[in-house]
Amino acid sequence: MGEMGSHLAKMLSGNGHDITVIDSDPKLLADVSSLADVVTVEGDATTFAVLRKAAVRKCDLFIAVNHVENDNVLAAIMAKQLGAKKSIARIDNNEYLEPNNKEMFINMGIDYLLYPEKVAAGEVINLLGHTATTEYVDFSSGKLSLVVFRLEPTSPLVGKRLADLSESDMSMSFRAVAISRSGQTIIPTGEDSFMEDDMVYVITRQDSLHEVMALSGQADVRVKNMMILGGSRIGVRIASELQDEINIKLIDYNADKAYRLAELLDKTLIINEDGRNTEAMMEEGLSNMDAFVAVTGRSETNILTAMLAKRMGVKKVIAEVENLNYINLAESIGIDTIINKKLVTASNIFRFTMSTDVQAIKCLTGSDAEVLEFIVKPNSPATKNRIKDMGLPKDVIIGGIVRGDKVFIAVGNTEINAYDRVVVFAMPSAIDKIGSYFN
Repeated sequence: MGEMGSHLAKMLSGNGHDITVIDSDPKLLADVSSLADVVTVEGDATTFAVLRKAAVRKCDLFIAVNHVENDNVLAAIMAKQLGAKKSIARIDNNEYLEPNNKEMFINMGIDYLLYPEKVAAGEVINLLGHTATTEYVDFSSGKLSLVVFRLEPTSPLVGKRLADLSESDMSMSFRAVAISRSGQTIIPTGEDSFMEDDMVYVITRQDSLHEVMALSGQADVRVKNMMILGGSRIGVRIASELQDEINIKLIDYNADKAYRLAELLDKTLIINEDGRNTEAMMEEGLSNMDAFVAVTGRSETNILTAMLAKRMGVKKVIAEVENLNYINLAESIGIDTIINKKLVTASNIFRFTMSTDVQAIKCLTGSDAEVLEFIVKPNSPATKNRIKDMGLPKDVIIGGIVRGDKVFIAVGNTEINAYDRVVVFAMPSAIDKIGSYFN
């Protein structure tokens, strides 16, 4: 179960699912049931008796996200054999994801293997290629992108209304689909204006990406020198994938671990030092870095060192913040991007719980909105009206449409055809209602 499980339980119980939580720790179960509407079963999920008591044979989805990988794999296999329709297991081992090995797990009954550290490392690597953005997600094989950026005082958008943009030529290349302001998420209408320090969520066509990035008021930085704090699984994955292209220094305070990492990462400079020691960080050249990534196991250390890096003028600062209560704090002090394994994992699992054919879904850090990608079914309500006449709930906005090789940014007069891929933004309150428009 663990923190990831309790986060999922809270998130999914708000969406009308009947949820049963299994854990051997009674205190954890008490905490979860006080925050979410769930049934709890105390016991070991790798025993038949406990799985039967939790009525696994009737469940549509069994999710094992404990800290112990072997328990997750075993529980997921047992649940499937007992009658669960789908089962998902969290793993900590890249070897399991190699195609031939993955097939073995599928044959044993596990539908999906989830490796949160790998997904989180992938997000960081993706972001380092697009340094002015704080989040970056591709939809429809990269034809549409979601980019998120903070508006600097120099941004040409500051003070403009959305309606002013839609009258200009810009409206064809991107659409602002959400604004996060002082911890509140707004799904904007034509009358909403942009303000300095807004986090703006934009759907854009691939060919307009650079033009859209210029709107943030920040310049794109080429990352040549990077410092990673923390030899965690995420830190090691980032270093191993980027060490051929970038000069990387990886800092870890544990001497034994530093020696092991030095053998593992031949092109990364490993330094045994405490990241909280400001002078040591300066001596290692923190102020000369283009990017700084803090992925130690402690949110507090990551936030403090990221603040230091920001103050030293590092252009791109990314911090892993696993404590959900700290995310707004971390964003408000100007850290460019927050990585959170729980949110990354939730996005991946969430799409298994949707009744509609959702191709992709993303829970956004620092915002309540979700992004979903649908394939439109023939004769669905969406194919019968223009977007403005569809009667969509007010907390929903359609960002873009992919039709074969053509890509459209959605405007009020756009018509949707069967088999289009549609990227939709929605607040949690509206998520259950959206599927019916495209099914």
